[in-house]
Amino acid sequence: MARLHQLSFLLTYLLSVLSTNVWAIEDGESILISEIGRMNNESLLWGPYRPNLYFGVRPRIPKSLMTGLMWGKIETYNDFQNSLRYTCEQNEGMQGYGWDEFDTRRGGVQSIHDIGNKIDITTSFIKIPGGGHGGSWAARIKGELREDAAEDQKTILFLYVTQEGLGNELEAQPSDDKDGYDADVTLAGNSEALGSYKLVVTKGTGKLPESDHDISEFRVPGKSIVQSLSYPDDVVWQAKPVVFKQLKEGVDFLVEKGFGDTNPPPPWQVYQLENRPGAGNVQIVQKVFEGNFEFDILFSSGSGGAEITSEDLTREINDATEAFGERFSSVFELKAPFHVEKYKKFAKSMFSNLIGGIGYFYGAAVVDRSYAPEYDEENEGFWEEAAEARARKQEQLEGPYELFSAIPSRPFFPRGFLWDEGFHLMPIADWDIGLSMDIVKSWFSLMDQDGWIAREQILGAEARSKVPEEFQTQYPHYANPPTLFLTVDAFIDKLRKANGSAPVGKETITGQDGLATALVDNPEVGLEYLRKLYPRLKHQYYWFKKTQYGDIKSYDREAYSTKEAYRWRGRTVRHCLTSGLDDYPRPQPPHPGELHVDLMSWMGLMTKSLINIADAVGAAEDKADFEKYLDGIEHNLEDLHWSEKDGCYCDATIDDFEEHTLVCHKGYISLFPFLTGLMKPDHPKLGKVLALLGDEEELFSPHGLRSLSKKDELYGTDENYWRSPVWINMNYLAIVELYKIAMQAGPQQKTAKDLYTRLRKNVVDTVYDSWEETGFAWEQYNPETGKGQRTQHFTGWTSLVVKIMTMPDVSDLVIPEKGHERDEL
Repeated sequence: MARLHQLSFLLTYLLSVLSTNVWAIEDGESILISEIGRMNNESLLWGPYRPNLYFGVRPRIPKSLMTGLMWGKIETYNDFQNSLRYTCEQNEGMQGYGWDEFDTRRGGVQSIHDIGNKIDITTSFIKIPGGGHGGSWAARIKGELREDAAEDQKTILFLYVTQEGLGNELEAQPSDDKDGYDADVTLAGNSEALGSYKLVVTKGTGKLPESDHDISEFRVPGKSIVQSLSYPDDVVWQAKPVVFKQLKEGVDFLVEKGFGDTNPPPPWQVYQLENRPGAGNVQIVQKVFEGNFEFDILFSSGSGGAEITSEDLTREINDATEAFGERFSSVFELKAPFHVEKYKKFAKSMFSNLIGGIGYFYGAAVVDRSYAPEYDEENEGFWEEAAEARARKQEQLEGPYELFSAIPSRPFFPRGFLWDEGFHLMPIADWDIGLSMDIVKSWFSLMDQDGWIAREQILGAEARSKVPEEFQTQYPHYANPPTLFLTVDAFIDKLRKANGSAPVGKETITGQDGLATALVDNPEVGLEYLRKLYPRLKHQYYWFKKTQYGDIKSYDREAYSTKEAYRWRGRTVRHCLTSGLDDYPRPQPPHPGELHVDLMSWMGLMTKSLINIADAVGAAEDKADFEKYLDGIEHNLEDLHWSEKDGCYCDATIDDFEEHTLVCHKGYISLFPFLTGLMKPDHPKLGKVLALLGDEEELFSPHGLRSLSKKDELYGTDENYWRSPVWINMNYLAIVELYKIAMQAGPQQKTAKDLYTRLRKNVVDTVYDSWEETGFAWEQYNPETGKGQRTQHFTGWTSLVVKIMTMPDVSDLVIPEKGHERDEL
């Protein structure tokens, strides 16, 4: 089928060229750019883009068709409500769940080990290209009872289907029997964005429960049930309340009919909906099985030709599994000591859950612009003024906006986080650079006219339902580490390596794999993408310079540059949330004269990236400006943040005598100039930084680098969020930089090689061991025990272990002599 699709596209492409006038033929690149864009959108339209659900499918279209799967064990009256699964939750009796394999352009297979309900659920999702409107898709839902389950255990399932948007249509075709469906259930719909479509829920296989109770007069066993309802668009996402409301109506009806305690009916029959199919923007399809079961969900686009069948789905699942395995081994070639089967299975799971956690979000955001002009926060006690401003609650809903984004954690953080995203996209860029740049574009489309992007994207009522109210409001002078520039740099690097080596033209964009690399296989297309993105990147950079500047002149600080100093806005006594390092110790009390070494380092990384981008797009004057800024940053890091006494970089503040002073809490903050690539192999301070990094009494542990030194008086105190635990994103940056130093001649080369080898293994084994034990990746890891902590199923930046496993093993390499350095990773 894939080959036929490629042939169909090739013929379409040739016809479009042959029917175009001579000027368009000479402008072949613009045709190619347009065609790649169209095909990319079609390829990425559908997906399990509702990562807050165990399984939910939607397109990247506002107010459109959405589906969600709900299930539960139904043995007693009391256990049903507690057993019903829908949204991913932290503590819900799961022994691990997630995608075993997944490709955003094709689909994959997810395993859910529901020990609380004594059942394993497998959800397979496949996209089938063809026609317009993003093609068709299908899913297979399979349930297998666990060993400790009773043979006759009943499982109740609801497929919750909604179609938002005025004028869109969704209707259940009537059943032959008024009491339910003995065969497939068909929903027919039509919308402006999707055209006409059919969604078929097959009868499936599995034993259907039987009953001779009198209740069977009203609740006929062994049938699929459909209820069609109409609700306002702002309510339809509330699946559980809607389902429970309908179930309660049914229970009340049975009570009225006298089905009481004298001869109680089976629970699964009591919780069976009344069959009422018809038109409505909410369609609930209910099934009950006894024992194991399997059924399919088949979405056929009206513009896609033949309707999808279960046989098509079986074939496509097998093809996708084979293709994923082959491509994964090619893209992520694991290096020693991780090139064995157990790590390969682990790597597949980590990456699949990262890319399978991509979601599409749409809705209004809560923003408070009343405090936005106060960029300076220049008064002592500014954090108290900010708290008073927040207490006045002057926030408003803005938007609606849309975002296409990977997420940190499906149960706890199912929404977009700005600084997390750059880390998410590092492995994704290796797999599908087109997808990663599509996500970058989505983020920069959220930028306001000043250049601000909210650090946390909580779009719509459904997203807000997972966030405490005090964390929902976004402030337009709050920044976040600009990690998306890491992804743009990776894109430029791939462009330069391709350098026209791949053939340019139609042949390079046929098939799903071709779309994944089309932007770099066709360099002019990639450069055009970069030219369009560049003004937004530059705009955000100058927003940082305007809103996050640090005060040098007012305090007579001595520095190479009078302009290059920076301070995170939004500080409180206990937190600096905007830095991403939340409770990491900062100077006390907060002061408007503070300077933050991590923000200065991020500005250096952003500036280096913009030099790279300006060079790629031919902006010579901009490049010269950025080089001047970088020179100032590099010098001022030494002048304003280096503590010779402590042998590390530190935050700065103003003391009681109005003098510049350094406050040193050794930890991740102290490493930031190194972590962000601002220290060359011959940097005079590099030896001391590596000594701190490698000191087992300070930062180095058997499980990765601690966030704060063991010797710091605040180690492990208070919230202990960034005050001891091992975080994989910071360790990844350290491993990458250690590799670069190890592969270049310099005085610290041997030290860097040793630290790289040991840290790389420590980090991977820590994440692997915890995954093997618990079935989950975790937000952070205990530096003493290696146990996973805080948020489970944290397959955001913890998935960077996949990149780490593909990095070279240098333990047996001979250190190259000066003049024969290896290429940087």
